[in-house]
Amino acid sequence: MRKILGLLSLAALAFLLAVACGGGATPQPEEAPTTQAPVELPPLVKARVPPPITRTAPAVVKVELEVKELDARLDDGVGYTFWTFNGSVPGPFIRVREGDTVELTLKNPQGNLLPHNIDLHAVNGPGGGATLTNIRPGEEASFRFKAMNPGIYIYHCATSPVPHHITKGMYGLVLVEPEGGMLPVDKEFYVVQGDIYVDGQRGDKGLRGDSLTKLISEQADYVVFNGSVGSLMGENALKAGVGDRVRIYFGVGGPNVISSFHVIGEVFDRVYPEGALANPHYNVQTTLVPAGGATVVEFKIDVPGTYLLVDHSLSRLFKGAVGQIVATGPEDPAVFGPVR
Repeated sequence: MRKILGLLSLAALAFLLAVACGGGATPQPEEAPTTQAPVELPPLVKARVPPPITRTAPAVVKVELEVKELDARLDDGVGYTFWTFNGSVPGPFIRVREGDTVELTLKNPQGNLLPHNIDLHAVNGPGGGATLTNIRPGEEASFRFKAMNPGIYIYHCATSPVPHHITKGMYGLVLVEPEGGMLPVDKEFYVVQGDIYVDGQRGDKGLRGDSLTKLISEQADYVVFNGSVGSLMGENALKAGVGDRVRIYFGVGGPNVISSFHVIGEVFDRVYPEGALANPHYNVQTTLVPAGGATVVEFKIDVPGTYLLVDHSLSRLFKGAVGQIVATGPEDPAVFGPVR
């Protein structure tokens, strides 16, 4: 690899996990031989968390999403045709307040190949909006909904076949803040896990097509955070400082694989299971997030170092389910350090 902490190979990912857990190198599964020439494609656009809402009264919030079908990097030497909202996987983070009215416009530009729509799990209404947004290339549609239930929710395309549209990257999160707002934190991060099914063997390079047979059999070639292997590694790692209180909005787009979300070297001070913002759990090591579900986790960084985000169904490490938080600042031997 060109960079030690860059977009790592599967072997490097496994080694990194072993080091983080205090062990040696982990045996690696064999990779199939390359059948196509490797491709170098640009990475996906990165979606960010918008700032907390400061207003104290409901408002009309206008959201515009555009479907973009594009080729982008999936892994080193591997390209994939993603279907996206606004060019990012996950799609834009939508942040509203309890009581807001959301006016959402979905656009499917001329030149796309397929019809699309959107189903938002925060919606109380048939199809979550999908019945009102079925659009072919060259069309757009708008609808409105009231954000009635505070929580963190998945949205996704629900055009048939739904699992195919989701595995291609058409998912994201909606945060409905409670009327009193969220507790203040220093850093907020946006991470969504998804599973991808490609033709050929997992080690093949080139621009990869889809395998509907694997999709139906739930045999994922890739299980990744934010759309691709290495999207939260090296130069793309999440950044924090000692003393920061960190909040991660974590979802599972799926379409099939649930997540045992864990940060190696941290205990979640507070977890909002399944996005239930009114019912936090405390001092949690690993939290289960279903496909089509989401959660919020919070913790304080006490000492510097690199913390790994993983799905603790750890064989998925080989498929890409790993990221990093790199924390800088002073050491605290009273909290963590060697015996001298």
